[in-house]
Amino acid sequence: MTTIGRCWTAAFGLIMATAACGSSDTPGVGTNVPRIERAPTPENEFTPVKLETTVDNLIAKVNEGTVEPMQMVVLLKNLTTFFTSIATGASRAMSEIEATGNVLGPTDQSPDMTTSQDLQNQQIRQAVADGVEGIGISPYGDINGAAMDEAVAQGVHVVTLDGDVPASKRSLYVGTLNKSAGATAGETLLAMLPPPPGTVIIHGAVGGFWADGYHRTQGAWEVIAAAGYTPLVSEAAYHLDEAVDVDSMRSRIEAADPPVVGMVGLFSISYRCVMSADAAGIPDVPIVAFDFDPKTVEYMREGRIRATHTQRQYYQGYLVPYILYGIKTIGLDGTKEILAPLMDGDSTVNTGIDMVPADKIDAYNDFLDTIGAIQ
Repeated sequence: MTTIGRCWTAAFGLIMATAACGSSDTPGVGTNVPRIERAPTPENEFTPVKLETTVDNLIAKVNEGTVEPMQMVVLLKNLTTFFTSIATGASRAMSEIEATGNVLGPTDQSPDMTTSQDLQNQQIRQAVADGVEGIGISPYGDINGAAMDEAVAQGVHVVTLDGDVPASKRSLYVGTLNKSAGATAGETLLAMLPPPPGTVIIHGAVGGFWADGYHRTQGAWEVIAAAGYTPLVSEAAYHLDEAVDVDSMRSRIEAADPPVVGMVGLFSISYRCVMSADAAGIPDVPIVAFDFDPKTVEYMREGRIRATHTQRQYYQGYLVPYILYGIKTIGLDGTKEILAPLMDGDSTVNTGIDMVPADKIDAYNDFLDTIGAIQ
């Protein structure tokens, strides 16, 4: 039986999400196991049909050959909040593949970013030492590149999700196209605004220290500016007290010239846009958000946030084990050929986003319920 989960839980205080861990009756490497089967996903208006079809096609191709066991691990920054449904998807896929391994991450992310980054590098190296054949990872950035490249040099397939390290030797990135996602959020807001002029507050990221956040912000900025409005970024401060972040946004709203006519939040703390609008005395300003945080949903039900955009975290987690298994069984090129409908460029698998209007909250929750990924 694999010792990955036990030794990491002891050494790093991590918890193990449900996965197909090895047991005494696990077939040995090189022996056949039952062909992969997956239960069909019920369709509704939010079901990503192209994505679902692509997974089915990958399974069908893999099933043409010898289906063999594989040892893998999926490393997440966290197993709670945003990452809960990622863990659900990854665990389900590993179970369907009958992979040996775990979905790992802390239940509480350390406030010390350096500690979290160092821990993830230790996890990568421990996985390689324990004999995994594939690693899925939600990395912190370039700080993880060296450890990832060491794994690849040892013959381990590495696929990133949620965040990327494009300069590394990872095989593929699975997740959101951040610039296009930001543009989509901006376009959603534009349909709600009065004619320009007017300032639009973007609760986003400035500077290049967080590439994904910066690219998402740039996407929103460009479509808002092109429509004739004045975009103004207020830094989304995860590391600061909520009140400080809200007050910073309020001050930008009050100083804006021309006056603020709309707000778009680009991360899971988008709900703070409502709080800052209230503090600045513009409670009726149109606001659109990102992700499906409970506070965001609450404000949507109240009509304060008019729409949100979700990143299909479940599918990011679900795709990664299948991609790792595809690379092992039919090769990287063969896997990319099957993934072509989802590919953006040579190494990015675009899982897309869902735009959820406020009047569709219950319908979206019904969809999440069908895949077991209520957020």
